[in-house]
Amino acid sequence: MPDFQIKLLGEIEVLRGGQPVSLPASRKTRALLAFLVLTGRPHRRDRLCEIFWDIPDDPRASLRWSLSKLRAIVDDADVRRIVADRERVAIVMENCPTDIASIRALQKMTNVELTTLISVFEKLSEGLLSGGGLSNQPEYDSWLQSERQKIDELRAAFAAQICRHPEITPDRALSYAHACQELMPFSRSAAAFLIKINIRLGKKEIADQLNAQFAHHFAEAGLDWEMEDQANADAFDPQESRSAQSDKMLEKQTIQFCRSEDDVTIAFAEVGQGPPLVKAANWLSHLELDWNTPIWSPLFRELALDHRFIRYDARGNGLSDWKVPEISLEKFVTDLETVIDATGITKFPLLGISQGAAVSIEYAVRHPDHVSHLILFGGYPSGWRIAADQQTLTEREAVLALTENGWGQENTAYRHIFSATFMPDASADTLSWFDEFQRRTTSPQNAVRFLSAFGDIDVRDRLSQIAVPTLVLHSRGDLRIPWMVGRDLAASIPGARFVLLESNNHLLLEGEPAADQFVHTVREFLG
Repeated sequence: MPDFQIKLLGEIEVLRGGQPVSLPASRKTRALLAFLVLTGRPHRRDRLCEIFWDIPDDPRASLRWSLSKLRAIVDDADVRRIVADRERVAIVMENCPTDIASIRALQKMTNVELTTLISVFEKLSEGLLSGGGLSNQPEYDSWLQSERQKIDELRAAFAAQICRHPEITPDRALSYAHACQELMPFSRSAAAFLIKINIRLGKKEIADQLNAQFAHHFAEAGLDWEMEDQANADAFDPQESRSAQSDKMLEKQTIQFCRSEDDVTIAFAEVGQGPPLVKAANWLSHLELDWNTPIWSPLFRELALDHRFIRYDARGNGLSDWKVPEISLEKFVTDLETVIDATGITKFPLLGISQGAAVSIEYAVRHPDHVSHLILFGGYPSGWRIAADQQTLTEREAVLALTENGWGQENTAYRHIFSATFMPDASADTLSWFDEFQRRTTSPQNAVRFLSAFGDIDVRDRLSQIAVPTLVLHSRGDLRIPWMVGRDLAASIPGARFVLLESNNHLLLEGEPAADQFVHTVREFLG
């Protein structure tokens, strides 16, 4: 036990010499400490104020008060654990060991004793930050929900290690096999191992019942289930659940084609089962390539878990026709109408990302009876030509010229102009992938046509006419479309809800907390 530790499992505690110290009575102050420790990175003061306090409460004063209370508890004379300046606040993580960090380090070790694994599993069963929710702060609660899901996945991983341990007996492994299956309900190997444990224990009738239940369960999710295919599953692989699920969903994806009013072939795809959810096309996509990308794959996988997820490639892009007579907002909208007609659906939520938000807005106004919910992420109501000064116009026209000359060339500098602003926090490998992905999804000429068409978008006069429940999400540090654009967009739509995501990326990356928050917020919005 270190001299200083922050305990996050169960109720939050600060331990000195293994003994808990008294924490402030304020639940928001304790929640603030947990948030700083679990995120492990600096946060802007105004951002913390938005998450934890309402405007009438004088949030900056409340933040200062909470930080003063926390410093008195966690700082030492010679060790500062909370650092802050006029703009940002952070925890010095190397000075703040936590129980969760210790458990994650243990997870990477080999030859761990069975009793230790069981002890850790029971510790994880206490849950994250018991009683630590803030019912009147929905953004914090959304973040906490995603963090608790990560603890469930960690608990499943330890249950799997217990099941694989050479000293475990079938009767003792049974309860941990049940835990694996409950924590990761779409893992075929976890389901198969639970059945096999029951067979080893002579409980064939129960095994047969489980087999029938899983067949129905996986079929509802659009996944195959054949027990004989799992013959070699000796224990649950915690990585299998999501990766295998993604692969199986891709196998289930159906790609079809429809023809627009001006004789352009539009490719659209469906995957998953449940109520429909439609995503309007945006820059850039490819129905075959984007399923396994670090950007779209995590989002698609999550949305397809509980929906009939429908998306399509815009004209001039992906599997749709590249040689097209016109690329414009009007054609983007009529292409969406064509896809909806081809699917036969009549009522659905509509998701619009980036310029797809304007397409979704126009469609929702034209067809209010079709759209049940409108979800807009990273969107804008008017393009770069609208109300632009001469300097902006000159800069944008220069980018168009660079794009036409550099797109698709071996030198990726031109395409990197876009990928770096879309995802400034991406790794070098991810940026390289995005460079190549853009080249494979459209031609240089069409890239210029797209960028030009985006400049002419203008649906500002349609915002007040939106008559469906609307959720607007935006990344705070978005370099492509500033977050204030998203705020103003939401303010112009009657009754719209606005959620800021703590990210610098116009397109969210797999693994960043904002991606989990996006999915959780959308699910909550759709009920």
